[in-house]
Amino acid sequence: MESILSKNQISELLLAIKNGQVSTDLKGEGDTIDRANVKSVNLFQLGSGSDSQQRIPNFDIILDDFAQNFSITLTNLLQRNFTVTRTGIENMEFQEYMASQKDAGAIGVLSLDPLKNGALMLLNGQLCFALIEIMLGASTEMAPIQLDRKPTTIELNVLKSTMLKACQDIDKSLEQVIELQTSVIKVESNPRLVSIAEPDAEVLVGNFEIKVGDLSGRFDMVFPVATLDPVREKLRDLLTVKTVKQSGWYNILVREMEQMTTTIVAQSGTVTMPVHKVMKLKKGDIINLNYDPNSPLRILVEENHKFFAIPGTVRGKKAIHLTGVYDQGD
Repeated sequence: MESILSKNQISELLLAIKNGQVSTDLKGEGDTIDRANVKSVNLFQLGSGSDSQQRIPNFDIILDDFAQNFSITLTNLLQRNFTVTRTGIENMEFQEYMASQKDAGAIGVLSLDPLKNGALMLLNGQLCFALIEIMLGASTEMAPIQLDRKPTTIELNVLKSTMLKACQDIDKSLEQVIELQTSVIKVESNPRLVSIAEPDAEVLVGNFEIKVGDLSGRFDMVFPVATLDPVREKLRDLLTVKTVKQSGWYNILVREMEQMTTTIVAQSGTVTMPVHKVMKLKKGDIINLNYDPNSPLRILVEENHKFFAIPGTVRGKKAIHLTGVYDQGD
């Protein structure tokens, strides 16, 4: 019996046709078929790791940004020099991935509100115990701890604080695409007690390595493709000009610029004087200003004339009252 394409494989086929990977041109019976430039396509492998960037384009940029942010967070939190590096990204079925996690030490179930399905953060056993020792004050020069057991409930709660910090960095990395409120629902040590998708559902797995001193460990971030589907188009446009005009970095830059401080000067008059006269000035000298006391003050913003104002006082303090906006055409 011939294999039947699954829903995900059909979606991959349609995406490949849209991107021009698979031709839809039909030749007549009398046409000569030129096979020299024909490229074979396995329809049952369109969803494999090699096509992960087509499924969720530019998601590797988000993961790299998360790795950088998480490095800084761990360094500040634990006062040690941490380095987090993304080592890979791959696609596989959820059941297949969970079955391969024999050395999983702590598994954090994350909620990516308002996105559905959520995500997972898996720390291998060696990394779990190394982080716990560091959080309790152990030196990074000690040999990696090798314990043939799963973390206890208390140890999982200690690791939860680190995962909560990772949630903030996930929100920060995806801020240019969508506003999230990521949280940790629970932390488990048994993969069989964790389920965020159907067994045959496709997931995107980001592989990371943490280094601190001579210690290193591995952790994964697991996102069901169904979770990221609502932001697929925004991720596709992440590096395009259209995004700059509509959202993403444009909004972030505008918001940050609005919080910048600036210098405002109320200028009553100016005077031009040679340097040799300035050097001869002494206490008691009078400098005549080219200023009419009855005319408004010139208000300078970063040395640029922007407004007019009159001086006064408010509750015993000096103040100015804006009377107009400077028009360069005046």
